[in-house]
Amino acid sequence: MTTPTQALAHIFALLPAPKNEIIPLRKAAGRVLAAPAIATRDLPPFPAAAMDGYALNGIEADPEAMFRVIGEAAAGHGFSGHVGAGECVRIFTGAPMPEGANRVIMQEQATRRDDLVTLACDLDARAFTRAQGSDFAIGDKLEAPRVLSPDDLALLASMNINEVTVSRRPIVAILPTGDELVMPGEDPRPDQIIASNAFGLKALVEGAGGKARMLPIARDNKASLGQAFALAKGVDLIVTTGGASVGDHDIVADVGKEFGLKLSFSGLDMRPGKPMMAGGMGARMGNTPLIGLPGSPYAVMVLGRVFLVPAVQAMLGLGEKPAPLSRARLTEPLRRGGRFEQFLTAQVSPQGIAPLPKPPGSLMSPDARGNALLHRAADDIARETGEIVEYLPV
Repeated sequence: MTTPTQALAHIFALLPAPKNEIIPLRKAAGRVLAAPAIATRDLPPFPAAAMDGYALNGIEADPEAMFRVIGEAAAGHGFSGHVGAGECVRIFTGAPMPEGANRVIMQEQATRRDDLVTLACDLDARAFTRAQGSDFAIGDKLEAPRVLSPDDLALLASMNINEVTVSRRPIVAILPTGDELVMPGEDPRPDQIIASNAFGLKALVEGAGGKARMLPIARDNKASLGQAFALAKGVDLIVTTGGASVGDHDIVADVGKEFGLKLSFSGLDMRPGKPMMAGGMGARMGNTPLIGLPGSPYAVMVLGRVFLVPAVQAMLGLGEKPAPLSRARLTEPLRRGGRFEQFLTAQVSPQGIAPLPKPPGSLMSPDARGNALLHRAADDIARETGEIVEYLPV
């Protein structure tokens, strides 16, 4: 069977290259910048006051010196004259420094009477000015790729950029399969269950920056599954849940082959996730990659975090890399691991990390799922309390 590292490499090899689009800056929050953004102006665009006070020639700024106020400068309203010897301009933070002035005396260190200002005995030595381009200059870049944060958007606006080139959000079709499934809100028969996988996967896809397209449930027959595949035409990635094993009703791979599916791997050397598969659909489906997940909700959410989220981020141009693992100290010992790589439900606290007892079922109850997936390599040795282990936050 395929190791998780090999499986992720296969998936990356199947994915389409990132596609770019230009959007207005006001719509760019959380999007992935795909090309460097280049400043078209300096900030500040002129030498500016960094303090409210009086602008004057710094060489004249002696303790108790007196100056005549010849005007005022405020943000958006500069002083157009020249500051000569013995003169100053009342100035406010952000205003352009007047010609002839290179220092601001803060207003707390100056006493004004009518048009005369007397400086204090003890003056702050700082000039309280900001040089032109001291924040950024024309030609400076905000590098890509990066997920655009609120601070990035404010910076881009200051750079006088109103449109940005971003990665187009990849469209992921989510296709649940199984005769046993009904949608939430429907009235299931006694032998049916509620379809939950698509909702969890949709949240993972969109949280990673993609667009999820939830397809109707495909029943366990070729006609229904074929119709569902046809609805997925034109997407960037197809993800199926259920039907990926080897039972009589597990027909995803067989029907997929009728659409040109060529498997890259089938069977994963990891728990949970043994029945996982992936491959590329044929030309009839635009060579769209397919990831086939098992039906267990717990396995689906683990595999979604380990494989689907990195796949979406790769299609966004953020690089081909596994989900980043965090580290914590064990608060209780671990027995020797099994021969498969594992992700165990665990709880992280300020004291460290502890695996949760494994209850029966799909481990989807609030008390069972924890807030982390403790990672164990295949054939991992026994671990003692206090040892550092890796985990995937959830």
